Amino acid sequence: MGIRINNSREFRKHRLINCGARNIAKTKHNKPGFLARHSLSLVAIVLLIVWLVGYRFLDPKTHLGAFFGNAIADWSGSVVIILGTKFLYEIGSAESRPVTGKERFRWLDFLHRHSLLLFLLFTGIGWAVLFIRMDNESKWGQVVGNIVSEWVQMAGLVFLTKRLIEIGSKESR
Repeated sequence: MGIRINNSREFRKHRLINCGARNIAKTKHNKPGFLARHSLSLVAIVLLIVWLVGYRFLDPKTHLGAFFGNAIADWSGSVVIILGTKFLYEIGSAESRPVTGKERFRWLDFLHRHSLLLFLLFTGIGWAVLFIRMDNESKWGQVVGNIVSEWVQMAGLVFLTKRLIEIGSKESR
């Protein structure tokens, strides 16, 4: 048999009693706390650290070692997309949040409106330079090669979603 709630005060009291686990992340003002607001990025970063630490101690020639090495590239890309789309912009891309405001100078406006793609471009060049200078058969050379591939894929998706659409995809505009 359910509980009958007659007014909003009783509802709030019932909710506080029966949903205590949810309210741990709440502050006094009933706003989600820091952990609740940033849980996706924090968990993705923790998982990336797990993959990095695990790979450090594993042999990349084993299945588990190869898995951890590949997971490093995949999760580093996930962290970049999660945080990049949170703080950076790419005008016209479905992968970016909308660009608001206009900068005073034209070049600053360009940097602002294309900050996501420019970030991926310049950090991708950095990863590529690092990869070129490494032994691609070494333990970390394979990981950095996978990261370069991940960066090219992310930059390509951000660029392509500016002009191309996919029917049925909520990311398509």
